[in-house]
Amino acid sequence: MIPEGNLLSNIDRFTGFADGYDRNRPQAPQFVTRILRDYLGHRPARVADVGCGTGLSTFIWKDAADQIIGVEPSPDMLTLAKHKLALYTDAPHISFEQGYSNTLPLPSSSVDIITCSQSFHWMEPTSTLKEAGRVLREGGIFAAYDCEWPPCANWHIETAYMDILDHASDIIHRLADPENRPLKLDKSAHLRRLEESHVFRYTREIGFHHTEIADADRYIGLVLSQGGVQTVFKLGSKELDQKLIRFAALVQDYFQGRTLEVVFSYRMRLGMK
Repeated sequence: MIPEGNLLSNIDRFTGFADGYDRNRPQAPQFVTRILRDYLGHRPARVADVGCGTGLSTFIWKDAADQIIGVEPSPDMLTLAKHKLALYTDAPHISFEQGYSNTLPLPSSSVDIITCSQSFHWMEPTSTLKEAGRVLREGGIFAAYDCEWPPCANWHIETAYMDILDHASDIIHRLADPENRPLKLDKSAHLRRLEESHVFRYTREIGFHHTEIADADRYIGLVLSQGGVQTVFKLGSKELDQKLIRFAALVQDYFQGRTLEVVFSYRMRLGMK
């Protein structure tokens, strides 16, 4: 039973492509642990990574917190996160649980830091922030952070990337049953949502950059990992096929068989209880 305030369409958006998601999406930057630890003022005893997906934003805390709990509603994503965890022999302090952002499986006043990486825009904000206020200790931190698409590489392929995402949105608007469409929040309003929640004594926005290496296959995989593109596939539409073929050719021509650094730009919206 899905708790009130959660949409099945938002959860199902990420069903069926956990492997490609995990293989191509960026791992959360280690910088996240440093900036949040510095704001907290001490090593966190417990971190909850909410909407943790396949654990790309969870495992960065392995050496930076005493206990880390990844919370994720999608069975597909959660299964892969647990499979990855089983490969570690030195991480008994990390666990993953199925759960929802507004009904966290955690006691009140028990968490130092809550993170939402690439996920807060899929959550019902009012009940989520109220729940964050319940489980955070006094002085605890809530941080929603996202990378911007696409990563910096070349303006030709970036333009083609965004054209695919825009076209995917148009297709979904035309073909998907309105009652079953995912509902995505405007990320630019995250800071205002934190401020208006009255949960936090201090809020701010932080921008930072992170580099990762990518080859052509990974850059192509990034656009295929986008929920909108996957939703178009699930709808049975072929309308994106030619654009994806042209995009792949542009990317292959740019990378020329090379592995290159690409830049991901991040925005974090932070609230201190």
